[in-house]
Amino acid sequence: MDTLVRHTSQLGGEELAAVRALLDGAFDGDFGEEDFEHALGGVHVLVRDEGGELLAHGSVVQRRVVHQGRALRVGYVEAVAVRADRRRRGLGGLVMAELERVIGRAYVLGALSASEAAAALYRSRGWQVWAGRIGTLGPQGPERLPEEEGSTYLWAPPGAALPDPAAGRLDFDWRNGDVL
Repeated sequence: MDTLVRHTSQLGGEELAAVRALLDGAFDGDFGEEDFEHALGGVHVLVRDEGGELLAHGSVVQRRVVHQGRALRVGYVEAVAVRADRRRRGLGGLVMAELERVIGRAYVLGALSASEAAAALYRSRGWQVWAGRIGTLGPQGPERLPEEEGSTYLWAPPGAALPDPAAGRLDFDWRNGDVL
């Protein structure tokens, strides 16, 4: 097994096509173009078998999150997927360990939005559900995103603390498609 950590700029067309195919399969065709775009421009973790076939992927991209009037540099986890026939063998944890290493060295904290099916993986790694309100700094100004509350997770690198949910809402930067 081979684990590669690469920036989007270091991935060729064939590698990006393999990532896209993996994501399409892992999400049963429910991974759109905007979702894929959200996964680009940052650092990718690719896990391949001995023959070079892609088994797992995840990426972390920079986002800005405003909390208590301060813009935080956040490593936002995107497109974590394991090929269906290789699940439950530790590959998701392997991907997350590498992404957490990147977050710990480059960002104030990590964030992600998790499905119910994936939440156990993140909780087992110390990610915590944000107990406060979630919003975005949208084209029309700040707006609350109540549908994202309860599925947004944060992770603080060792020695760092998570923001206090009682101290105010987390406002994520705007992007097309799903904001989180």
